[in-house]
Amino acid sequence: MAFGELTRIGSNLGAAQSLRSLKLINGRIGEIQSRLSTGKRIVRVQDDTAGYQIAKGLESRVRGLKQAFDNVGTAKNVLNVSESNHEAQMSLLLSIKDKVSQASDEALTSTQTSAIQNQIDAMLTEIDDLKDSAQWQGTALNGGSSPISLTFHVGDGADDNFTVTLNGFDSSTVGLIEVSSTASALIAIGTVETAIDTLASGIQAVGNYQIRLGSKEGMLSDSIMNTEAARSRIEDADFAIEQMEALKLQVMQQTSMTAFTQANSAPQLVLSLFR
Repeated sequence: MAFGELTRIGSNLGAAQSLRSLKLINGRIGEIQSRLSTGKRIVRVQDDTAGYQIAKGLESRVRGLKQAFDNVGTAKNVLNVSESNHEAQMSLLLSIKDKVSQASDEALTSTQTSAIQNQIDAMLTEIDDLKDSAQWQGTALNGGSSPISLTFHVGDGADDNFTVTLNGFDSSTVGLIEVSSTASALIAIGTVETAIDTLASGIQAVGNYQIRLGSKEGMLSDSIMNTEAARSRIEDADFAIEQMEALKLQVMQQTSMTAFTQANSAPQLVLSLFR
């Protein structure tokens, strides 16, 4: 500092300049502390207007993808309920086939075939009960003789929909099962086998939907991760860089405070020359 500057006791420009520099540094330190505390490089829109717009667009896409991911999970749960329901019906159908085959034995008495018929009728009733119990949050999943279609939104686009068609199954799908005679029992065997094939096709369709949804789930997971990473690169703070910058500013802060202190003491030094 030149002696001429020391003699400007009234204005003390050196102290004013040091104070202004110190305020700027403190402001920058405050910004870094805000970024470190929030984890965001863009805390306010004025920090980076273009970056803010891009980051919010990516954030909106991530939200949409996450909701789609949840919707895929719901669809898989629905299909699991449908599959379990049909598997239970299949178990009953296989038992019915066993009973029908048993009834085809010519050595059985009418009393015995009548008892078998009662067992078959009871299992057919249970198949209908299972149909009625197949529901997801109040929505029927087994329409008996009528298929049921459900649509799920599984992407971030308006048209990213996934529709599943669930084939219904009940006793009417099976048809008439009558075993009062050997001849009728033999006919019933073919009827039951046809019903088994029909139900198996429905279960296979559910399995195919599950495979497709599993692939969709994987793609959504990758899209969420990649989009979130892109948003993070734009919006989030780099802690290593911010901490290094904070250390540098702290050194500058100490230097400015020292300069400010020295500048404030300069007038006293000049006055001491006249004592």
